[in-house]
Amino acid sequence: MTEIHQIYPPTAAGPLTTEDIERLYTYPDCTSPYVAVNFVSSADGAVEVDGIARPLSTPPDRVVLQLGTDLADVVLVGANTATVEGFTGVKPTDRRAERRRRFGLSETPVTAVVTATGRSLDPSAPVLRDTLVPTIVFTCAAVPEDLRARWTDAGADVVLVGDGTVDLTAAVAELGRRDLYRVNCMGGPALFGSMAEAGMVDELRLTVAPFVVSGEAARIARGAGMDPARLELVSVITGDDTLLIRYRVGDSSPT
Repeated sequence: MTEIHQIYPPTAAGPLTTEDIERLYTYPDCTSPYVAVNFVSSADGAVEVDGIARPLSTPPDRVVLQLGTDLADVVLVGANTATVEGFTGVKPTDRRAERRRRFGLSETPVTAVVTATGRSLDPSAPVLRDTLVPTIVFTCAAVPEDLRARWTDAGADVVLVGDGTVDLTAAVAELGRRDLYRVNCMGGPALFGSMAEAGMVDELRLTVAPFVVSGEAARIARGAGMDPARLELVSVITGDDTLLIRYRVGDSSPT
């Protein structure tokens, strides 16, 4: 593993073991959903290269990104991101299985996809068909019924949360009703923007990758806009010229 050091808080500065990083990125014990949003961004704020985020990822970013999934109950993602990035359902590995056993988690985290239009989610998409447990699709009544039926035929668990748009508060509450409390949100920017506007984000896990991209690439949040949300810096670690930052969003004390 790439050598990773903690630099904030300064009282905890120093080299980190795998177990140390696990402790930093473990979700809190809670009885309601705790939503952690993951993004990688270039130093100049780009979240994509030629439409995908993968070229910006570095070895330390992949370490914490993997941890986000390994320690989650559910991976939440927007339909466009799931399609563009080639998401499948989460697959077991020896390391993931051992880690999840050690933390008392189910064998495989669930994947949940959000789509308000259905346009980005083809019923043949790997995120629906290449899975070990059924993918949850959060959508709304405005999406054609025949398309929703095709998602169901593909093996998805289709959940209506809203009429003309997806009610994200209701979607997160539904995860809670299913005891899926540790939520690893993988974006994209539209989903993050909407989640933030709805006050549904507890933690931002931001990787600042050592690249300059320029161009017209998106930033990590997109939406109607909101009053600035104050963030509390929780930890900063570094390795391979990469900064990995955790912020707590607002009053995000677990319950």
